[in-house]
Amino acid sequence: MEYRTLGKTDIKVSKICLGSMTWGYQNTEKEAHEQLDYAIDQGINFIDTAEIYAVPPSKETYGLTEKYIGTYLKRHPEKRKNLVIATKIAGPGVDYIRNGNGFSPPSGIEEAVNGSLKRLQINYIDLYQLHWTQRMTPRFGTMDYHHNWFSQEDKLAETLGTLGKLKARGLIREVGLSNEHSWGVMHCLRLHERDSQIPRVQSVQNVYNLVSRLADMDLTEVLVRDKVSLLPYSPLAGGLLSGKYQDNKRPTGARFSTWGQERMTRYINSHTDNAINDYVALARSHNISPAQMALAFVNNRVFVASNIIGATSMEQLKECIASEDIILNQEILQKIETIHTKNPNPSV
Repeated sequence: MEYRTLGKTDIKVSKICLGSMTWGYQNTEKEAHEQLDYAIDQGINFIDTAEIYAVPPSKETYGLTEKYIGTYLKRHPEKRKNLVIATKIAGPGVDYIRNGNGFSPPSGIEEAVNGSLKRLQINYIDLYQLHWTQRMTPRFGTMDYHHNWFSQEDKLAETLGTLGKLKARGLIREVGLSNEHSWGVMHCLRLHERDSQIPRVQSVQNVYNLVSRLADMDLTEVLVRDKVSLLPYSPLAGGLLSGKYQDNKRPTGARFSTWGQERMTRYINSHTDNAINDYVALARSHNISPAQMALAFVNNRVFVASNIIGATSMEQLKECIASEDIILNQEILQKIETIHTKNPNPSV
């Protein structure tokens, strides 16, 4: 397994990160522990979760994924020192989490951190991320930014300042963003430059895959030049890039089958279907698993520190982790760009 530097830190993370959002909804605690065992045995040292998981989020499953990781770590305390554990604080708008206030006032941040530490059964979090921000940003199936001067209060300085105090106390090691864009990343970096008590953001966790490469338009230049790591989520576009949903198939237990299309609207359109068909055909013409081709493309982007995979079965997990060894040749990469030019970013 290859290990890469997270941002400007001394933390080394595996090229593949084990995502966990299905644990507690599609996966049982036993299955979560089985995935952890296998992933760690394969050299994965990076585990990503969030307080709001499992997904789809609900009051009943809130925090359950962190609890599953916690019971695993309690059973295997010797493994903690070699793992990088990342979690996220939920933003505003979820009524059953801190009365919908997210991380405002700042006391909500410490409450959230302590809650995650308790569920994870650890005494510090390696990477603590803002799942989404206090202000409006285009995300989750919307592309355009609509500014409202009267309601866009910037809470980033206050939020990061509070995280800086928790970092000083040793409760978190580093800070990252999620579902963020170029302005937000640059703003956070400026805040750190102006005030050393505000921690530097080291990573951004955004959707990135063959049918959603919006980050390539400008965010990736910011990440490369300022040494902030991208941690891509949904690298298989919810499983679409595996080809398993072609011809309107809905495999039992799969995400589209279980969640319902209303949660996957970002991927439902004819342009995405056309691009998926082309990518799947390209992979098969070169005798590569479509899923592994899609993952290999993301794995080896220069701005990616670790690619967040997710699986509901051990078979899927093994296939995803095996993509670590695949390097796409120039012929395949050029054909990927041809497909991308024909149907650029059909999903947002």
